[in-house]
Amino acid sequence: MAKDSQGANTSKKKLHVAIIMDGNGRWAKARLLPRPMGHRAGIDAVRRTIEAALSRNIAYLTLYSFSSENWRRPASEVGELMGLLRHYLKSELNALNKNGVRLRVIGERDRLPSDIAPMIEEAEEATKNNEKLNLTLALNYGGRQEIVAAAQTLARAVVENRLALKEIDENTFARALFTADLPDPDLVIRTSGEKRISNFLLWQSAYAEYVFLDVLWPDFEAEHLDEALEEFARRERRLGGLPPL
Repeated sequence: MAKDSQGANTSKKKLHVAIIMDGNGRWAKARLLPRPMGHRAGIDAVRRTIEAALSRNIAYLTLYSFSSENWRRPASEVGELMGLLRHYLKSELNALNKNGVRLRVIGERDRLPSDIAPMIEEAEEATKNNEKLNLTLALNYGGRQEIVAAAQTLARAVVENRLALKEIDENTFARALFTADLPDPDLVIRTSGEKRISNFLLWQSAYAEYVFLDVLWPDFEAEHLDEALEEFARRERRLGGLPPL
């Protein structure tokens, strides 16, 4: 695997892979299918990716499932996405438990349909003791919004004399984020050939390695994950330090 700034092999570390799943709509368009068919095919790619992550001993997998900007899409498409989310939470729970996958959801839940929040809570509770893979879905998530919310939380704590201003440092700030109990991602993958981060894990990915793959998300297979992991292994992760002598 990749080496850190001290030259140590990181293969023994618990790897965190985050993926910006992009290209469902273009996949459907290329096949003259309605956009929802691309999203449905994307769910199959999620299943394949979880299976691949499990077999490759990846400890953390975070998937950018629905951004805070996605509400700008047509109401019919948003409705289809919410329906797929309901279906996933119902149909995949047994498989997640069977495979030792812990599910968590990050993002602002208050804008999600009212029936989805309890389903998320139920799935999180049912899988909380699983340890083989930590699967995180970013739903109604935006990195800027997350940072603003963390700043507001800390500001409120200072105003209420629960926290001193001088106590706010990077660690304190990180604990106020949605990902407080998760390690920062080591590798961020984006599919579809686009080369931007789209407001995803802005704070957490400060030192992540990025790999951009020219494959639409519904076509994502284990071999593409391996391609990204191999590229990651070739990178020298200095984390702001000097290369090893």
